Amino acid sequence: MDALFIMHASQDPGSIMAAAFTVAALTPLMAALISRMRDSNLYTDVRGGTPRGTGLVPWIVLSVFMPEPLRSPVVIMGLLAFIDDLSGRRRIRDLPVEWGQLSRGLGIIAVTILTYPIMGPAALLVALMIQPLNIADMQPGVACSLTVIMSLLAAAIAFAAGSDIYLPLLVLAVCAAYSPLDYLGRIMMGEVGNHSFAVALGLAFYVAGGPWSVLMLFLTAPLVTAILRRGNLTGFLEEKIGIENPTFGDLYMDVMTGGGLGDLLRRILLGRRSFRVDNPVLIAVGVRRLLFNPYASHGSENR
Repeated sequence: MDALFIMHASQDPGSIMAAAFTVAALTPLMAALISRMRDSNLYTDVRGGTPRGTGLVPWIVLSVFMPEPLRSPVVIMGLLAFIDDLSGRRRIRDLPVEWGQLSRGLGIIAVTILTYPIMGPAALLVALMIQPLNIADMQPGVACSLTVIMSLLAAAIAFAAGSDIYLPLLVLAVCAAYSPLDYLGRIMMGEVGNHSFAVALGLAFYVAGGPWSVLMLFLTAPLVTAILRRGNLTGFLEEKIGIENPTFGDLYMDVMTGGGLGDLLRRILLGRRSFRVDNPVLIAVGVRRLLFNPYASHGSENR
């Protein structure tokens, strides 16, 4: 497994430095450009008005510096995610599905198909990593912190296992170079950025330690996101969703299964039905949020 990736990966630290420099130089320019497009869906009223398509820069740079055969999944996911950014919340004719939800779903399918020959069932977990990164991006700096923490963990796993460390360091460098304006709340990754980082992280963990490392990422990333966004998510679940006294399990499950795509699946599977969960053990592990159906109440997706 490792030989395949090491054979294709550039070991030159200069490549990582060049990627970081490019992102640091182009991110402010992209933010300024999008700020002139206030009537487009790339400029959102989240955070009081923010250019959210700035994640185009890390997506392009990751696409250039990622080694083959891992480049294609990032390219495809980023492209479909950018369609999501451009389309906003527009529905497909009279269907209860948004263009963005469709493109996101197609991205999950495409990444799974592209990576399955390489990593088997772990491919689906890599594709599903877009969920916690997407939720994290709704609060300044959280998606960056999550990406940095996870890429450092991937680097540590790779070092301990004697695997190729290039990919974790590339993701770390690109995110760190992008992050200053995001921490200030002046830009957002948008779907194109957070989805690209999500897939790149999943691939980095697979290269570092195989399928079990990907499973670790899949379970740990929502945990870190829930910790970093604890106050914000608690208020959201109480005030917008209507869940009283949310437990940490509710927060964790909201990160793992919430958002537009998750709630669309609830709508498809549950219709207008709702389930009341009173068992304290089930509440503690997040089953209450898992079964909560916003289409059976007055939930909101604004985070």
